[in-house]
Amino acid sequence: MHRVRIGDFEIGGGRLALIAGPCVIESRRHALSMARRLKEIADALETPFVFKASYDKANRTAFDAFRGPGPEEGLDILRDVRESLDVPVLSDIHRPEQAQAAAEALDILQIPAFLCRQTDLLFAAAETGRAVNVKKGPFLAPWDMAAVVDKLTRAGAKDILLTERGTSFGYNRLVTDIRSLPVLRSLDRPVVFDATHSVQEPGGLGSASGGRREFVPVLARAAVAAGIDVLFLEVHDDPERASCDGPNMLRLSDLPALLETLLSIHAVVRQAHPDTP
Repeated sequence: MHRVRIGDFEIGGGRLALIAGPCVIESRRHALSMARRLKEIADALETPFVFKASYDKANRTAFDAFRGPGPEEGLDILRDVRESLDVPVLSDIHRPEQAQAAAEALDILQIPAFLCRQTDLLFAAAETGRAVNVKKGPFLAPWDMAAVVDKLTRAGAKDILLTERGTSFGYNRLVTDIRSLPVLRSLDRPVVFDATHSVQEPGGLGSASGGRREFVPVLARAAVAAGIDVLFLEVHDDPERASCDGPNMLRLSDLPALLETLLSIHAVVRQAHPDTP
């Protein structure tokens, strides 16, 4: 298993890591507040933590939907989070020309699910030398991600994460096939499970996406039991007032108990399979 070093910890070495944060940057103050609280929760449970927030949600359902502060201000906010709180940060890029500037502020560049096969975007991310997290498109089989890994490695990427975030199942629905997790693991890269986008209902509210937050813990428990390396959660202190993806984001107050449960499941899995990377 290829291990990915982020800051002072490794992903893929046997510890369950957490990528978490709000869907989109709503303000500098909110991003810093969320990152500080998430770091406190992760530190209390001795869990490696990466802060996630998007600076530009380029794939929103409606024309006038909130997209975030944009690259210049957004990356400055993420750099502030990274430096003031000493936490690694992750955000997504949508065009090849965004990669280099993003790499100067981020520890992990994320390729959105709907762009996971865009060769030029993958090459640009790889050439920065930063770790790259690719979300599997909801239209792909897990074994199709082998071609994505091949593109990245040919472009020089060494640190690659692969994320499962649900598969399209009819209109406005996603389902999670837990069998995809060991298939992704067979590609010899750390596997991330996005438990919050997996309960999203794309376009389900007409002018916005819906979601079923109550199923996040169910899928997260199943994924950890299946042996993932990283749990990805979009988290908000007040999801009902969130600017993006409120229906599927986990409530911040629910995170400590859920994470404690997941770490217990992870410990049992590691005890039963001690030789698994």
